[in-house]
Amino acid sequence: MTVLLVALGAALGAPLRYLTDRAVQARHDSPLPWGTLTVNVVGSLLLGAVAAIPAAPAVTALVGTGFCGALTTWSTLSYETLRLTRQGAHRHALANVLLSVVAGLGAAALGYAVTHAVTG
Repeated sequence: MTVLLVALGAALGAPLRYLTDRAVQARHDSPLPWGTLTVNVVGSLLLGAVAAIPAAPAVTALVGTGFCGALTTWSTLSYETLRLTRQGAHRHALANVLLSVVAGLGAAALGYAVTHAVTG
């Protein structure tokens, strides 16, 4: 049953990642991969919120592992950073890593703190 919940969450998260990435990136004329940054920060915020509540294992599997796992993408962040480096855009590559890590951790902490404050 848990595997099915993870698969269901992933089936929702992966297409949302793709659509969000394309929509955000289409609005920016920049070498920085803003679409990937967006989905990673939103996913981190949501995962921080899920971590703050005493959720049942089924909810954690569906939302945390399945949905957030498919919505966020470390491999694409790595690939895009490598691509920027190979193109000689070293400052953009460094900015991509720093923005992604700092914003992702900040979003996870914010999601956790707000949810913890609300749910007590």
